[in-house]
This record gives sequence, C-alpha cells and structure tokens, in this order.
Amino acid sequence: MGSRTVFFLTLVLAGAAALAWTSLGEDPAARVSGRTTSTGPISLEWVGDTVLGSAYGLPPNGGRDSLSGVTRNLRAADLTWGNLEETLSVGGTSKCAGSSSSNCFAFQAPPSYARLLSAAGFDLMNLANNHANDFGTSGQRQTRAALARAHVVWTGTPGRITVLTRKGVRVAFLGFAPYPWASSLTEIAAAQRLVRKAAARADLVVVAIHAGAEGSGATHVPHGTEYFLGESRGDSRRFAHAVIDAGADLVVGSGPHVIRGVEWHHGRLIGYSTGNFAGYHNFGLGGTLSLSAIFRVVLRPDGSFVKGRWISLRLVGPGLPQLDSSKASLHLVASLSRADFGARGARFRPDGLIRPG
Repeated sequence: MGSRTVFFLTLVLAGAAALAWTSLGEDPAARVSGRTTSTGPISLEWVGDTVLGSAYGLPPNGGRDSLSGVTRNLRAADLTWGNLEETLSVGGTSKCAGSSSSNCFAFQAPPSYARLLSAAGFDLMNLANNHANDFGTSGQRQTRAALARAHVVWTGTPGRITVLTRKGVRVAFLGFAPYPWASSLTEIAAAQRLVRKAAARADLVVVAIHAGAEGSGATHVPHGTEYFLGESRGDSRRFAHAVIDAGADLVVGSGPHVIRGVEWHHGRLIGYSTGNFAGYHNFGLGGTLSLSAIFRVVLRPDGSFVKGRWISLRLVGPGLPQLDSSKASLHLVASLSRADFGARGARFRPDGLIRPG
C-alpha cells in the first residue's frame, strides 16, 4: 500500500500507566532485537469470525456465558487469537446509514464485551476485516481502547506487527485484508516485505488473512482472485504461499463464514478458514454455516511443526460455539483438504490430530 504511516495510540490500561503503541505493535518494555535461544515448542490456537453481539441481538447476562462451552479449550494454548468481526464501540455513524442495500451490515457491541474475550482465554484479536470500519475511525479507536482495557492486544492495521512472548519464544502476529484500514491482502510484494520485517524481530511469524467469497457455496479455495458482491476478496492461495515463502510459519484464515481446507506449503500449514466462531443472532446458520473449529498448532521456535489438531465446533441456538462430538467440521475439512490440495492437503486422524506433512 505504498509508504506506511506510523500511528501512535496512547491507551490507558485499568490501574496502569499509559502505554504507547507503535505501528510495530510491540510492548516497548519487552522489545528486544534478534531471536531467542529457547528450544521449547509453543502452542497457538485460532478461531474464525467472532461477533459477540450486535444490533441483531445482545446475549443475556451481559454475554458472560456466550463462550463457556469452549473456554476450557481456548485457555489450553499458550497463545489464542481470532478474528473480531465487529466494533466494540458506542455511537458513531454506521457505514449503512442511508443505504438502501439489503446486503449492508454493520456490527457493533458494547466496549465492555472485550472482557468476554479475555475471560474466555483470548490473548489477541485480528482487526483486518471488512467490519472493523463499520463505525468509522471512532469505532476503530474505541475498539482498540476496549481491547487494551481488557488486556487483549490486536493486529491487522496497516503495517502493524504485534509481538507477544511466551515461554521465551517471540511470536509476531500480522493480519491482512483487502481494505484500506488493514494491511493489504492484494499488494503481495508489500506483504512479503512486512513478513520479512516481522521475521527479523521474532522467532515465529503467524499471519491471518480475511479473504475469499462468502456463504455455504464458498467452501472450496479456488485458483485466482475471488470476488463477492463485486468486491475483490484477494487470491488466497497466491497470498498464503507468498507470505510463507517470505518467512511466515503459519497462515490462518477467516471471511468465507464456512470451513475451508488445510494445506501444507514448504512444511508450513495454511488453514484457509475455520468458519464462524460466534455470532449471537448475527449469522445465517444451518448446514455448513453452523460448522466451526478451533485450529491448534504446536511449533518449535524455528517454525518446524510438532503437532496440530482440528477441534470440531458447532454453532448452536442463537449462534454460540459448542464442542461437536459428531466431528462434522473435521470430516468436512478432511474432505476439502484432499479435494482442493491433493498431496499437499493436510491429513487428519479420527481424533482431529494432523498427520505430519
């Protein structure tokens, strides 16, 4: 997207001093150049599109029970993140104001809902998606401030590299989407440069993409650029391969609102979509639209694969995640991985464990 503007945002954490964030997204107190000497593996978990509440409905009890069915699993990883598909804000002008289109949706939940994410075990949220700007710059600022108060960090704005450290391993998180308020999914050379910069600052680089067409017919990953409602949604395959070639160790995806396959590329995994994670009275449900997952991967500090697991979920009732004993999403992802990627497709055991590539 051309030159990157450095943004400074001062966020006041509850009971703590003001903390300045730069476009590199690192905690200044923990900023150290170079790589660590740790040899221990680290576990990472990803979930897809997350809407805790919106004008279409707010859950009872302040949402405190919304994620209770999967909290134990979310807390099991060293670092857990997902795609926040809404703003956590009040007021402001909706992008749909004055629109006559039936396809315009703007999502906004109270800023206090950020605490639901931290309570459930989230460490970080991706903000590179089409709904991050639903209520303009005010909505974006309020969302970041709400996450900071809840001790949840974020990534996905232009040029941002967010680095977290666990077990002595520094992990850089980046988010990409085809929108001006996100690191660009369509400018692949620029994305590769950003990944290389991240690789120089961390042991592991993990990339989230918000890409692809939407709906029950969008389970397959096509070749070439995808479009939805006339909008370019990027070339998922080309982008994911390119950022791994530049140094990314794991690519995860959201956006299609359905499960997509998992691919190996040069010994690194690409999970193209884990479907919707939560959407209280917000998403269309039924069939493949109700299938979801927690994508867990354990990596060594050099990026090499230790193990991975696909944990099947299903959205029940108004659209809240529960463990799915039928493992329907596991059966689907296994089938899609074979169909779309052939020999490069991930192979899954009946318990969801991923066989080494």
